[in-house]
Amino acid sequence: MKIAVEGCMHGDLDNVYRTLQHYEKLHSTKIDLLLCCGDFQAVRNEKDLESLNVPRKYRDMKTFWKYYSGEEVSPFPTIFIGGNHEASNYLWELYYGGWAAPNIYFLGFAGVVKFGNIRIGGLSGIYNRHNYCKGHYERPPYNESTIRSIYHVREYDVHKLMQVEEPIDIFLSHDWPVGITDCGDWKKLVRDKPFFEKEVQERNLGSKPAAQLLEKLKPPYWFSAHLHCKFAALVQHEEAGSVTNFLALDKCQPGRKFLQVIEIESEPGPYEIQYDEEWLEITRRFNSNFPLTNRSANFWCVPL
Repeated sequence: MKIAVEGCMHGDLDNVYRTLQHYEKLHSTKIDLLLCCGDFQAVRNEKDLESLNVPRKYRDMKTFWKYYSGEEVSPFPTIFIGGNHEASNYLWELYYGGWAAPNIYFLGFAGVVKFGNIRIGGLSGIYNRHNYCKGHYERPPYNESTIRSIYHVREYDVHKLMQVEEPIDIFLSHDWPVGITDCGDWKKLVRDKPFFEKEVQERNLGSKPAAQLLEKLKPPYWFSAHLHCKFAALVQHEEAGSVTNFLALDKCQPGRKFLQVIEIESEPGPYEIQYDEEWLEITRRFNSNFPLTNRSANFWCVPL
């Protein structure tokens, strides 16, 4: 199975799909799936732009609307997570995950799906310690505060992912797991991005919850974006003796390293995106504790 991974989409679906179609012709191959690591910008109409946390001069419809309306159809099955530049009002409608457009699937604020026999998990948003333990209290129309906090990772969603026991093959997060720079060429990273050096040295670059999930799930592949650069790392899990191949990718712009194609062993196709039974059970079990105010969830009262 050949899987293409893209960093920050920023609504530029047309160019990403054209690039992949060019890759297919150049290498005489077929891409089975596209994964996007956030900042997808699923903007359907001008109203959605009001929920996109970017300066007004950068609010642009881009090209997702064409796929939502049916004017265009995605040439590849596409799975994406959310980042910190999203049409948050629309992604909130798809909190549990779902079809954002034909052949384009949002993994939800946290989620696991199957593609063939490959299990793909993901966590949307970025980490902010001030909002981490709160519930999902934000509702559109967003104000200057909630337009930012809506995409902050919540403990409730991470806790659900921590319950996953069956092996995950690929995991997606928008921001990097904190400490991941220890496992790659961090010196080259800070040469290219010197403003990261202080955070790298103080081990503050990235997400603590993502690091916890990396330690728990130990997937063979973990992909991220957010920092607009390419960075590779190899994480050796001492306990299990397994290895996670980590790769962060850039945003979709000319000359940037925003795409990577990997090949993984799988059962023969055709493939389709399917619900994951274990994740459905976890979602059912924790749904009665879904925190819809700024109070944290009560994990002590979860029914079996």
